[in-house]
Amino acid sequence: MGTRYKGSSREVQSLDAFIKLKRASESISSRLYPSLQEQGLTESQLGVLEALYHLGSMCQKELGVKILKSTGNITLVIDNLEKRNLVKRIRSTDDRRYISIVLTDEGNKLISEFMPVHVKSITKELSILSKEELDQLQKICKKIGLQSSACY
Repeated sequence: MGTRYKGSSREVQSLDAFIKLKRASESISSRLYPSLQEQGLTESQLGVLEALYHLGSMCQKELGVKILKSTGNITLVIDNLEKRNLVKRIRSTDDRRYISIVLTDEGNKLISEFMPVHVKSITKELSILSKEELDQLQKICKKIGLQSSACY
């Protein structure tokens, strides 16, 4: 069912596309959530662990930018991961203001074991799409994600 908003055809089409995009994303997330919950993780915590696992240590601000979270939110996410001994903060000896976030051995073990299972679940969720459709989806999402806010 499309939107009931009364606007220009472009507005109605844009809103309808946005609603469908949001619903699809929420639908997939709701089906993936139970496996995250089993690990005691939120999507943001998984994002931090995955970024550190694949990219290595980085400062809190970089992590926030990487997973699209505010500085306040990323602090809470890292605090909670640190309480579980999955990450630790390491203050630079050269510049004491710079604090790197690194995976602990426990965090590395968790993410290295969980990621393959998680990726299989995501692959299953998107198996309805052909290779070409996955390529199109990636391009469209990237285009939307990289859009400059200057257009507003």
